[in-house]
Amino acid sequence: MKNASEIITSLQNKPQFSKLSNFKCINRIVSLFSLPVQRMVKFSYIKNKTLFLVLNHPAAKQEFDNNIENIKSALNFFTPDECKENDIQDIKAFVTHTPIRRVAQQEQKKQLYTERATGEFEIHVKDAKLNALIKSIQEIIKEKNET
Repeated sequence: MKNASEIITSLQNKPQFSKLSNFKCINRIVSLFSLPVQRMVKFSYIKNKTLFLVLNHPAAKQEFDNNIENIKSALNFFTPDECKENDIQDIKAFVTHTPIRRVAQQEQKKQLYTERATGEFEIHVKDAKLNALIKSIQEIIKEKNET
């Protein structure tokens, strides 16, 4: 019986999932860069045997351009196992100026206002369960009002 990693590996080797092997190869190559350069890589892709790195800052492009020959020679000397089937002959980088969309996390804030409800309301519900529930809510409101 195969374990999960063997199943994933066998799926990645199928032709319809070749993008997964490209993704692993790109992630492996990017992980070889220094940490500041890794953080400035927005995304990357392989097209026509060329690895394109899209950077989010012009300083990252300058840093990358200074080290491009070292990176190319290192990849020619030692190709990672994930990139054996991808024949990357050239590496190019460019800067994109599109903003990164981030989902704003809403912070849970404590209640900063005083409760205006007094708990003085009539209950016109005939169902016994709902009536009991509304009465319990009414009691909670009255208790909070007293303190």
